[in-house]
Amino acid sequence: MKISARNVLKGKVVSVEKGATTAHVKIEIAGGQVVTASITNESVDSLKLTVGGEAYAVVKSSDVLVAVD
Repeated sequence: MKISARNVLKGKVVSVEKGATTAHVKIEIAGGQVVTASITNESVDSLKLTVGGEAYAVVKSSDVLVAVD
């Protein structure tokens, strides 16, 4: 994966809570810290995010994005 953002935090998905259109994805990173991202349900499905899977929290400005290899 190549990305221009400098704040890429590798972690493990600990929760995926889908709503009507938006999901809240919680990723546990080093030290037990948890980062939460709000992304579309379509993105959750496209990235195949599942609890226990690895993912990256990508922080750009005030947004948290989610990426996988």
